[in-house]
Amino acid sequence: MSVVIITGSAGLIGSEAVRFFAKFGMHVVGIDNDMRKFFFGDEASTTWNRQILQAEVKNYEHCDIDIRDSTKVEKIFKRFGKAISLIIHTAAQPSHDWAVRDPFTDFSVNANGTLNLLQATRDYCLEAPFIFTSTNKVYGDLPNYLPLVELEKRWEIEPSHKYDSGISEDMSIDQSKHSLFGASKVAADVLVQEYGRYFDMKTVSFRGGCLTGPSHSGTQLHGFLAYLMKCAVTGKPYTIFGYKGKQVRDNIHSSDLISAFYEFYKSPSVAAVYNIGGGRESNCSMLEAIDICQEITGKQMNDSYTDENRIGDHIWYISDLSKFKAQYPDWSIKYDVKQILREIYEYNIERWTRE
Repeated sequence: MSVVIITGSAGLIGSEAVRFFAKFGMHVVGIDNDMRKFFFGDEASTTWNRQILQAEVKNYEHCDIDIRDSTKVEKIFKRFGKAISLIIHTAAQPSHDWAVRDPFTDFSVNANGTLNLLQATRDYCLEAPFIFTSTNKVYGDLPNYLPLVELEKRWEIEPSHKYDSGISEDMSIDQSKHSLFGASKVAADVLVQEYGRYFDMKTVSFRGGCLTGPSHSGTQLHGFLAYLMKCAVTGKPYTIFGYKGKQVRDNIHSSDLISAFYEFYKSPSVAAVYNIGGGRESNCSMLEAIDICQEITGKQMNDSYTDENRIGDHIWYISDLSKFKAQYPDWSIKYDVKQILREIYEYNIERWTRE
């Protein structure tokens, strides 16, 4: 039986990947030790999602290990060997706010953990595609120096600019302020590329915008739309950090992202890099997202504003999807922001109101 290894398997993207690839009859080996709870507290724990996967996905095997433990990682890869046909690496410390509290843990999870997985892939299943969920934070704060125009509820780029359709992969990742999280993800991103080039491995770095969906254990420091909707439902205070609340993000549903992973899996290449997100089809500002949440819930948000923005935060970021779409023309965005928020609301309202 073909085996897929998925790190961060109880998280948003990981769990979506578990369900997707299990449908093909693959044996899904999930690696997840719920470090999200360690990073962000009980409300961010993924235990609830892991329990659902174990109950509902019969060909799912859960491994409660830390990707920083090279010996345990190697043991899993050695056990399955060439039966491994795909690796999807989603496990990470995902917050630039948190990284500054403990740079060593942030770097060891994001960079060293990725290195352990790449080396195990090289040693035991060299032909298997290696899919890495990178981030737009590898570009640092360079997007903030684009010519932006202030509108009523959002920032926008000047229509004549070459990035009007979104930021493409030709933006430099050098000479900018990344945040420590961004730096650790740059290290991992470049490692993924170099293992591809040095060892002719089929690797890809997907530089994501905001990855979101109903299975996201959103918290203040990570999980923008999920946490926003949770606050809208429960009345919990929500703080907007800087840029007048007009900062723009593109948001991609976990299902759309996994569909992109699948297209690469079917036709992989060496050391590929793609910007991936909602693009022009699915994006919003903070103020616009609050309006949508209030419309869906029928409640007024309990929000407040502070002028101090988060370090390394983007004022405007929309992904240019044209490179990936040109190489994989069967893929397209299925969800926009309103659909995503509606689904987050319907999927989680019962659980949130019980807490």
